[in-house]
Amino acid sequence: MKIEHIRTFLEIADCGNFNRAAEILHVTQSTVSARVKSMEDSFGRRLFKRSHSGVELTYAGAHFQQYAQNIQRLWQQAHQRVALPDSFSHGIGLGSQVSLWYSLVLKWMPWMRRNATDVALHVEADYSPSLMRQLSDGLLDIGVMYHPRQTPGLIIEKLLEETLVLVATDQRKLRQGWVEDYVFVDWGNEFRAAHGEAFPDMETPAISVGLGALGLEYILQNGGSGYFPIRVVQPHLDQQQLFMVEEAPQLQRPAYIVYTETARDPGTLEMALKGLREVALQQDG
Repeated sequence: MKIEHIRTFLEIADCGNFNRAAEILHVTQSTVSARVKSMEDSFGRRLFKRSHSGVELTYAGAHFQQYAQNIQRLWQQAHQRVALPDSFSHGIGLGSQVSLWYSLVLKWMPWMRRNATDVALHVEADYSPSLMRQLSDGLLDIGVMYHPRQTPGLIIEKLLEETLVLVATDQRKLRQGWVEDYVFVDWGNEFRAAHGEAFPDMETPAISVGLGALGLEYILQNGGSGYFPIRVVQPHLDQQQLFMVEEAPQLQRPAYIVYTETARDPGTLEMALKGLREVALQQDG
């Protein structure tokens, strides 16, 4: 099975149409059909169900999809590392939780360029479940996330603890009734537990969101209150677009680094981890 077949399978699964996949891949529709037939013959199973409206994955196709994604990632990683210019002796892959990108990764990258000039960096943003899968499959060397899962062969280390504060678009104290315009941002299991202890009698808010940036933007545009990392809302506090809610408790949200026990290049891994720890210390300060 060729990598072109894998790319073709994933493109069809994404767009649901053979002709559209052919356009995206810059090949003919007959080439796409031939690649799919070759894969289906190899497995002895149909990968797509065809209809007048397009195609969708069969049970076998859905089962193969994750493997195909991993194969493509491995190929891309192998190509990047094998094709490293002579000026680079090693490469390292890091995946970060989206909301940690600006506070950590964008500071870690220049740290690495200053302190490990012979190391090529591959970085991407994703969410904890996907990062854990890629770490388990050897597609990434380091993950930075809020919700790691205990997995054989991977080490989990607390990196920092973010402070989340209750802010509002007007000056107020914590009092009964303040939840009427409250936007609950789901910052994860630890936050939910701490939030429940701090506000045991709170009724279900009218608005709940799973993405901090969405909750913050909603409040800035429409008014209201919510919990956000102090580092995120500090510029808005400085400009008096937001105000700290007086008497409200501060809550904590830990972030972790996850990495393999058996690194391909232990020295490079340790250098990368050192950089993350130093950047995290600067955040705490």
